[in-house]
Amino acid sequence: MFWSKKNKEEHRYYLLPGMGRSNRRRHAQFVRWAVGVGIIASGLFGFFIWYMNQI
Repeated sequence: MFWSKKNKEEHRYYLLPGMGRSNRRRHAQFVRWAVGVGIIASGLFGFFIWYMNQI
């Protein structure tokens, strides 16, 4: 029939470990935490440099 001639390999795909929905959500959460920690750390470091220049 007409529908059996399609290449089945063309539409096949695999999800590798780390490509699922829950892993993407967890990765996004890690990125948010990393940005937050980076902002806090850079603020503290900037305050330390400013404080050392005031002394």
